[in-house]
Amino acid sequence: MARHALPRGLPVIFTNPAGAPELACDECGCRWFDRMANRCYECGAEVSPEAQAEFRQALEKLKRTQAAEG
Repeated sequence: MARHALPRGLPVIFTNPAGAPELACDECGCRWFDRMANRCYECGAEVSPEAQAEFRQALEKLKRTQAAEG
């Protein structure tokens, strides 16, 4: 059964209960990635450079927030 890509309006960055960002797959929504191959474990889709940049920005925002909270 073929899977459909997620609508592009959905966020690919989620926040876990500890407040840290988590990246979700653009294609299937899975949050599990093979970091060595840069691919989703569920569907095998490659993590786009745009998604990587968005995730890095979310990490920087978390760092700034944590630093401000002391």
